Amino acid sequence: MSAVMITRKVRKWEKLPGKNTFCCDGRVMMARQKGVFYLTLFLIIGTCSLFFAFECPYLAVHLSPAIPVFAALLFLFVMAMLLRTSFSDPGVLPRALPEEATFIEMEIEAANGNVPAGQRPPPRIRNVQINNQIVKLKYCYTCKIFRPPRASHCSICDNCVDRFDHHCPWVGNCVGKRNYRYFYLFTLSLSLLTIYIFTFDIVHVVMRSVDNGFLNTLKETPGTVLEVLVCFFTLWSVVGLTGFHTYLISLNQTTNEDIKGSWSGKNRVQNPYSHKNIIKNCCEVLCGPTYPSVLDRRGLMQEDSSASASSAVPSSSSGSSSSSSTPVPQTTHALLCLQKMTAPLIPNEHTPDDAKPGITASAEKSSSPKEELPPAPSVPPLASPETDAEASFAKDKTH
Repeated sequence: MSAVMITRKVRKWEKLPGKNTFCCDGRVMMARQKGVFYLTLFLIIGTCSLFFAFECPYLAVHLSPAIPVFAALLFLFVMAMLLRTSFSDPGVLPRALPEEATFIEMEIEAANGNVPAGQRPPPRIRNVQINNQIVKLKYCYTCKIFRPPRASHCSICDNCVDRFDHHCPWVGNCVGKRNYRYFYLFTLSLSLLTIYIFTFDIVHVVMRSVDNGFLNTLKETPGTVLEVLVCFFTLWSVVGLTGFHTYLISLNQTTNEDIKGSWSGKNRVQNPYSHKNIIKNCCEVLCGPTYPSVLDRRGLMQEDSSASASSAVPSSSSGSSSSSSTPVPQTTHALLCLQKMTAPLIPNEHTPDDAKPGITASAEKSSSPKEELPPAPSVPPLASPETDAEASFAKDKTH
């Protein structure tokens, strides 16, 4: 049997773990639960369509033609920010490779020492210093990594997200480091659009009521009544959400940190990321650099699929072909693991005292030169028939 190797190009987004869905060959990234996102699109597009159909023709003639123009521009900006927030990578962190996960596990076990049976092991954390303040990095058991500062694991998307704010079902995606500013601009512009439509709905009803009466106006414009109800019930939530995130931006704080009380707990720990200035905090969040995605979703992966063609060949040749088609092991990963295993391990703050000398002693032992072993004593060769014959012949010759 001879095998023909067919190489198929596979994108990396097809092999990414987690609970995300991808479209347009990996360019669009969203959560799997998108039902509420479709409801958001329906409410925005439906309300604006009723406004353009019922109020804009009357207001453009009796007040100003700029009213529908400004409404259209505001509507387009809201849709652009919504789609930008929903279809982008929020800052998902890649999971550790098997070799990296194995090395981290070995390092943690060596640093923590031998934990007695039945005793809970110490928490897996690392300490880093940010602006003269100690920040703890927690270990993610799903992604097998120590999460960066301000990162958290989203249980809905099953991914660690850098500068995780929250998972928003209304946009169908997580809100993190790479799409937070677009989420804030979406809520801000949506608040302005809701206030704009609600205000001119009232103006439209008042102007028509002067000529036809209030009840007759409501009967003639049922679309306006529906818009007023939708805008009235959504206005408070959208405006309140925008005000809350404006408050968080002024403090350079995330929703996750505010809910957990990370910087306002019992210890009264100050926020190390705040500049103590509202303008600087707003500029950092809204005007800072756009960070690239670390996933490389559209990168190529090589996947070999063998298509066997039947041919009459001896069994020995088939055995040789099968042995030659076996993949060659990758030695680079093995060398990398060996280099990591030979590196000395540094105990952390949770390392028991009785385990620390063992770690340092092993490091000193590995760095010290090898002791010279004493020479082995010479042992006479074992007797054999040939040596016995030669010895007897030499003895007779001497006599």
